[in-house]
Amino acid sequence: MSKKDAEKLLTDSPWSQTQVDTDTSELFFSPTRPGAASSGRSSAASSATGQASINNNRADRGAVNQAVEVKYRICFLSARPIREALARMIIAAQHEPDADLISRLQAFVQRDFSLYIVIAVSIDSTDQRFLGPIMQQINSATAGSLKNKTYLETPDGKRLFLSGYQPPIADGLGAKFIFPRRPKGEEFLKAGTIGVRFVAEFSDDFKLNMRFKVSDMIYDNKFEY
Repeated sequence: MSKKDAEKLLTDSPWSQTQVDTDTSELFFSPTRPGAASSGRSSAASSATGQASINNNRADRGAVNQAVEVKYRICFLSARPIREALARMIIAAQHEPDADLISRLQAFVQRDFSLYIVIAVSIDSTDQRFLGPIMQQINSATAGSLKNKTYLETPDGKRLFLSGYQPPIADGLGAKFIFPRRPKGEEFLKAGTIGVRFVAEFSDDFKLNMRFKVSDMIYDNKFEY
């Protein structure tokens, strides 16, 4: 897999999509003072259905006076092509990758996900100051706080609710949302399924919502998710 192919798989593919939330209120200058938020702040507009709010206190972080984007890469970590792409990008970033790193990456690519579907979410922003409150919610969330508002949903309305959650750690993969692969003894997603929607609601103003085209999740002639 080339680096270009890996980048494509991780940014725009059947297994990975990016939700972009844009705050345009910062385009208009208004002075800040201690303890006061910017007047005229609007909710973040998202490229996906639903939105995650960029809802910092302007007085705390300072004015930026430009539109600010927060990007959420939402991908099927349990799909082998995503793990291969991540491994390729890690190797590409190394001047001389050693044998131990290559061995660990091979084990990562070959990891068994036969019992689970895992969605990984990583976050970036055009202004890093906006990430603090968002990361605070992501890091403090638990499977218990998310389980009733986090699910995979097929077009026929069937929902598969969260069974486990792992906040981000130092592996660069982001937060991990874990779902059972075979609820009631059969695969939740099948090659004939048209699509699936991932929803994770952290709070009233912070929601991830992304659709994937399941029918395109074919890799090396195999259905992968």
